[in-house]
Amino acid sequence: MQVLVTYFSQTGNTRRVAEAIREEVSARGFACALRDLTELTPSDLADYDLVFVGSACHSASLAEPALKLLEGVNSSAGFTLAGFATHSVAPPGSSVGSRTLYEKWAGNCRLAFEKACENSSVGFLGYFGCQGAPSPPIEEFIHQTIITDPNEWEEYVTSVRSHPDAADIASAKQFAVNILDSIST
Repeated sequence: MQVLVTYFSQTGNTRRVAEAIREEVSARGFACALRDLTELTPSDLADYDLVFVGSACHSASLAEPALKLLEGVNSSAGFTLAGFATHSVAPPGSSVGSRTLYEKWAGNCRLAFEKACENSSVGFLGYFGCQGAPSPPIEEFIHQTIITDPNEWEEYVTSVRSHPDAADIASAKQFAVNILDSIST
């Protein structure tokens, strides 16, 4: 089985997750390429049996380069897809507020993968998302419009700047294992 891990990353967060997924796929004995998404066309994906597509979260969905790549995939592609994204929002916790914040600012990433796969008749195997440290302009946007309370901001910014952390990387590797296991069963 030929596997591709491709990603769009501006700050390095998504690239780090992509590298972890590639490392785990390779450790499982599969031929696995790692490529920057901007270097690929939709037809390039047809060379693989399994494609992991990663993107930074932009405007509550996947970044435009990832969306364009996925929109160009047609039903004769012949591969299955797993998606992953990094975002600056904490994963939805037990509170209504954290779930609402996640759904508003990162919840459409999974939906974008699902929609693209549905539109192209490509099998969708699953989604992984984790926090990533925001770029300075995004950090400023979050501070000015979403988390304006000074105490809440300090807690948030101290935490988010450490992501993706070792636990996130371990979870990304486990995601890869789960996807590979779903294919072999």
